[in-house]
Amino acid sequence: MKILTVVGARPQFVKAAVVSREIKKHSDVDEVMVHTGQHYDENMSEIFFTELEIPKPQYNLNLNDMDAPVMTGRMMEQLHGVVLKEKPDWVLVYGDTNSTLAGALVAKQNRIKLGHVEAGLRSHNMNMLEELNRIMVDRISDVLFCPTDAAMINLRNEGYDHFKTKMILSGDVMYDAALYNSKLALQKSKITDSIRDKDFILVTIHRSENVDHPEILSSLVDALNEISKKCRIVLPLHPRTKKRMQEFNLRFTFETIDPVGYIDMIRLLMDCKMVMTDGGGLQKEAYFFSKHCITLRERTECTELVTHGYNVIVGSDRIQILKAFEQMGKKEGDFSKKLYGDGNAGQVIVDTLIKS
Repeated sequence: MKILTVVGARPQFVKAAVVSREIKKHSDVDEVMVHTGQHYDENMSEIFFTELEIPKPQYNLNLNDMDAPVMTGRMMEQLHGVVLKEKPDWVLVYGDTNSTLAGALVAKQNRIKLGHVEAGLRSHNMNMLEELNRIMVDRISDVLFCPTDAAMINLRNEGYDHFKTKMILSGDVMYDAALYNSKLALQKSKITDSIRDKDFILVTIHRSENVDHPEILSSLVDALNEISKKCRIVLPLHPRTKKRMQEFNLRFTFETIDPVGYIDMIRLLMDCKMVMTDGGGLQKEAYFFSKHCITLRERTECTELVTHGYNVIVGSDRIQILKAFEQMGKKEGDFSKKLYGDGNAGQVIVDTLIKS
C-alpha cells in the first residue's frame, strides 16, 4: 500500500511525523511525502528534520507568497502530476491550510481515497479561510480522523451520519507529538536557561485578522505592554507582526525575542506560567503542558478547552485581555482529563488506513 502525504507548513510536518513513525512499523506500507512549500521557513532545514526525526519530503513544490486562490490552483496543478506518477492508494492531508484543500481536491478528482487528519474542527467563523478549508475537505474525505469528541459532534450535527464517510475518534496527533518531543526539548533546548524570571507568560501573535488592522493590533500591543509591568512576557515576534508594527508605528515596551523552532517552543511551553496566543495549535499545546491559555481571537475551534475552563476567549479588547490575565493567573486547574486521547493517534490512523 502507498500513502501520499501532503503538507505545507512546519506544524503539519510535526503532525505528519507522528504518522510516519507508525507507517515505518509496517514493511508493506510505503509513504511518499510532498511539501507544497506554502509556508517557507528558514528553520525548515537539515537541523529541523534531524532534531525531530522527521522524514524529508520526496517532493518540494516551492509554492509560496501568493494569494490563496492562485496558490491553491498552482498546488493542484503540480500535485496532479505527482499523483499520476506515484499512483497512491491513499492521500492523507492535515488540518486546514491551502495545501490541505489542494491535496484533497486532487485526490478525489483522481478517484483516490482521502483521509483527513484533524477533521471536524469548527470555529464557526466563515470569514476564516481555514474554516472554509476544513469544511470543504471534510465533506469530500473518505475517512475523517477526529481529534476530540467535540469534533465528532460537529460532524454529526452537520449530517455526517448520513454520508458515506467513516468517522474515527483517533485522538490528536499533536498530543502524540507533544509527548514525543517534550523528551527532545528537555535534552536539546537551552532557550529558558537565560530567562531569569521563570514565572513568565508565553505570547504569540500572527493572525492576519489581528496584525493587519492598526486599531486591533494597537489594542493588543497596549494590553501586553500593561501586562509586562506585572509579569515577564516572552514573545517570539513573527516577521509579519514585526512588519505591521513598523508600518503602524507601534512598539512593545518590553523586549521580544526572534522566532524560535519547534523544540524551543516546546521548552518555553513546559517552563512558562501561562499562554496568550491567537494561534490554533498553541492553544492545545498549552493544555498538553498543563498551562491555562488566553486566546486573542473572537472564536476558537478548540471549543472543548473553553468548555472545561482551560481557555478563555477575549478577542482584541484591551479591557477583556487585562481582566482575563488577572483571573487566569489565579486559577488552579485539573489537567488530568483525556480531552485529546491517550497519545496513540498515529497508530489509530495507520491501522485504519490499512484496514479500509
